[in-house]
Amino acid sequence: MPLPPAPSKRAALLAPDAYTLKASNANLEDYDERAGGLNILPDDDTLAAPEPVDAPAPRKARPAPAAKARRAPPPALELKDRTERPEPAAPASTSLAPSSPVAAPRRRAGGKLASGGPARLFVLDTNVLLHDPMSLFRFEEHDIYLPMIVLEELDGHKKGMTEVARNGRQTSRTLDALAAQAGGDMTKGLKLSATGHQSARGLLFFQTEPLLSELPPSLPQGKADNQILGVVAALRQRHADREVILVSKDINMRVKARALGLAAEDYENDKTLDDGELLYPGSLALPQDFWTRQSKTIESWQSGSHTFYRVSGPAVGQFHINQFVYFEAPGEPSLYARVTEIRDKTAVLKTLKDYTHLKNAVWGVTSRNREQNFALNLLMDPEIDFVTLAGTAGTGKTLMALASGLTQVLDDRRYTEIIMTRATVSVGEDIGFLPGTEEEKMGPWMGALDDNLEFLAKGDGGNAGEWGRAATNELIRSRIKVKSMNFMRGRTFMNKYVIIDEAQNLTPKQMKTLITRAGPGTKMICMGNLAQIDTPYLTEGSSGLTYAVDRFKGWPHGGHITLARGERSRLADFASEVL
Repeated sequence: MPLPPAPSKRAALLAPDAYTLKASNANLEDYDERAGGLNILPDDDTLAAPEPVDAPAPRKARPAPAAKARRAPPPALELKDRTERPEPAAPASTSLAPSSPVAAPRRRAGGKLASGGPARLFVLDTNVLLHDPMSLFRFEEHDIYLPMIVLEELDGHKKGMTEVARNGRQTSRTLDALAAQAGGDMTKGLKLSATGHQSARGLLFFQTEPLLSELPPSLPQGKADNQILGVVAALRQRHADREVILVSKDINMRVKARALGLAAEDYENDKTLDDGELLYPGSLALPQDFWTRQSKTIESWQSGSHTFYRVSGPAVGQFHINQFVYFEAPGEPSLYARVTEIRDKTAVLKTLKDYTHLKNAVWGVTSRNREQNFALNLLMDPEIDFVTLAGTAGTGKTLMALASGLTQVLDDRRYTEIIMTRATVSVGEDIGFLPGTEEEKMGPWMGALDDNLEFLAKGDGGNAGEWGRAATNELIRSRIKVKSMNFMRGRTFMNKYVIIDEAQNLTPKQMKTLITRAGPGTKMICMGNLAQIDTPYLTEGSSGLTYAVDRFKGWPHGGHITLARGERSRLADFASEVL
């Protein structure tokens, strides 16, 4: 009896299409082993060759039912025990198309897929939350992680009436509100936008399990800072695909983190400016060709003792309302003016009152330089409700503010009294509790007030004799009240002339608290030297004075000027330059 022809069923199994549809993991493994360990692609012509490489002759004589046995590997060909080839990870690997590594989709905070990479994970130090309770909502789409030791430290700072204690309590209330919105499971993260802060699109994670990491044995394990560093190191190992960053206001903490190879950053969201040199100066020098460009388009008119100019050109784009502009060039007329109106590409300039002349002296005080003249124009203008003065020691900030206040309180009767306060931050060691009333306790902090009042009283009552000077001093003292900032909340000042000294030591929140005390008819003056900040964690960029200057820039009823030159003495000027 002749042998039957070769079965066509077997050839169909070895064809690329049929093999893709019907082969199992075991078929593929069996085929690779029988092919001698060669990676033979399905579209290779050798797969459909009429003479298989390893097919023995007796198997060709098997009847057609043997094709069904071919689908399942026989026990003799199962080589998993004899070879250490790994088992395929998923059935999808049986597809014989050329393989290409496909990364798993990375997920941004908020559950949205993003091709740019996963959101960063910020680990917050305790001092960040105590410095700014709203810092939880300042990281946009990125996630926040709070170690358990941070919650423990927050609990230790919640008692007391200090600003730090208030911030700690506010942070705890915020965390409680977020946890209440999330429900029971906190391991998946809390949506920071759950309480209404739509700009915060990330998630908040709490430490819900111990995180072990290897830190140098020289670091004490019981210290809170080192425990936070250990959490950051463990998170970096666990989330290798994400950028884990420690955020701290403590410089030493950031240095230690970088020494351990961990990413660390300062909390800079509270900074109004990155560099103190970028602070709005309040004045602008006009270009040398200003009059030449304006010769055909300038418009001027007179109103009282002031001259107004309507100007245009590219310089107008740099103007702000109540900004001072000046033009000084040899052989050409000088201009000292203030911007009173900006409309489209034109601006209106109003010439200033010259307080350098003795006839315009304010309580016997005249300006000695250009910036002081600008400052007195702001201080004496009843339409300006808020004035900020910045400058180094000896530039005349306190003297000009007091002289303007006395003139408008005693001579013009524009305000009823002067209220003076300052930030009570000592330069050195605290001397302890001070006896007496509120004004007596504030007495040691008001040495600058006494020095300037002595100068102003001497200049005013020089021809009145001893009795006249004593009466003048008594009258001045009766119109000046010294108040502490600790009792400002809830108060309202009406028709007062309020002076806030040493404003560079105030936080933006404290500055807001003081400025919002102003009632109808009140004028407020904030003075400070940004080079003399004594409050911890405050810098030139995050000071309340910088914050106020930047936010009130361009307001029609506010003005600012930076005093550049000291007029105290040649010794003080030289010391400011070389020391």
